Amino acid sequence: AAVDVVPAAGTVLFDGVDPALVEAALPSWPRQPVSSRGTVIEVPVTYDGPDLETVARHWGCTVGDVVEQHTSLDFVALFCGFAPGFSYLAGLPGDRPVPRLASPRPRVAPGSVALADAWCGIYPSASPGGWLVIGTTDAVLWDPDRAEPALLAPGTRVRFEAVR
Repeated sequence: AAVDVVPAAGTVLFDGVDPALVEAALPSWPRQPVSSRGTVIEVPVTYDGPDLETVARHWGCTVGDVVEQHTSLDFVALFCGFAPGFSYLAGLPGDRPVPRLASPRPRVAPGSVALADAWCGIYPSASPGGWLVIGTTDAVLWDPDRAEPALLAPGTRVRFEAVR
């Protein structure tokens, strides 16, 4: 049995396992997409982020189009990292990556919905950050008193809804 399994964007770390056992198990590893298995969480967002216009310029569209596109996508939490409850959400189309800020902000507010490269994420707590913030949510992303502390645990499907 593994002592720890740590997934990342392009790798998985198996700690405490004989590498030969991992290699032997790979042919039977589930091949179905993670997005077809997880629970769907709907996250309400007020699209008021300081970088919303920057994303619109980068995508060559209006702010309204950014909101429409973001709320029409199906995201899936692939792995958690950076901070407790911060999930890396895949689902941006290949033609929609955005650059990170040239200099990270010293403080990004909790609940900030942000984009960077091909990822979407929500800051669970105040922290420095270099992602482009497009909105805010009141969703509680990390609660150690819940059975699963991370609201968006790996495999969770995520849909964003615009708060009017």
